Amino acid sequence: MTFASSFTKIVGAATALAAVVALSNLAARAEEEQPNPTRQEWSFAGPFGTYDKAQLQRGFKIYKEVCSNCHELHIPIRTLGQPGGPELSVDEVKALAASYTVKDGPNAAGEMFDRPGRPSDYFPTPFPNPEAAAAALGNAPPDMSLLAKARKYERGFPAFVFDALPIPGGMYQELGPDYIYAILHGYEKDDDPNWNAYFPGHKIAMGKPLVEGQVDYPDGTPTTLDQYAKDVASFLYWAAEPTLDQRKSIGAKVMIFLLILSCLMYFTKRTIWSDVAH
Repeated sequence: MTFASSFTKIVGAATALAAVVALSNLAARAEEEQPNPTRQEWSFAGPFGTYDKAQLQRGFKIYKEVCSNCHELHIPIRTLGQPGGPELSVDEVKALAASYTVKDGPNAAGEMFDRPGRPSDYFPTPFPNPEAAAAALGNAPPDMSLLAKARKYERGFPAFVFDALPIPGGMYQELGPDYIYAILHGYEKDDDPNWNAYFPGHKIAMGKPLVEGQVDYPDGTPTTLDQYAKDVASFLYWAAEPTLDQRKSIGAKVMIFLLILSCLMYFTKRTIWSDVAH
């Protein structure tokens, strides 16, 4: 065997090995990549969108019965009764607050004591501190009050440019709710309860939290996973931005005022300078 033929065989073997490694890397990369969540329709989307009060009430029911076992919601209980939100009645807010036990104090003896909750109190945390949560669950679950603003996905260029423009399909700010909705649909492997198609790396600490029929809706709304996902994602977006309706209302009034002011300024300028030669 000549040196040339031996060298050719070595190069061929090395090339084949490199091809196998490259294919393996491509397969591993394809396995690691996760798809972007699909864009959903939300009542609060766009410059004139508003929250659906009934949907927020259903979303809160899911949080209270399911999510609150692990996740904190750092907002005052009275917020549930404010305009533009779930709009619970005063009596409902008081009854809800009183159903919680809150540690207060110190009293005159310098001791902490337990008392029924008040509307001004924040929702009690399921664990006394993040370390206790991590010890019980493996990882400390995130606070849900800002989850819909803190979690999102990248749409890339040029989509994110058009998202900021006031055009059909633009002014898109609902990446957080879309992400939460997708996560709740992403448990696709029965043999791996922590595998999620939309979570980075596909491994999420939280097992599948919702299944169909798990939470009862008194208003007769279908108790499907899709409905649960939309309701709780809407509620979490409201929790992150409870004054959205008021902000949009004020913004529309400001734009109308600026339009009228601009017209008045234009006609004032025409009147003042109409007799001046140019």
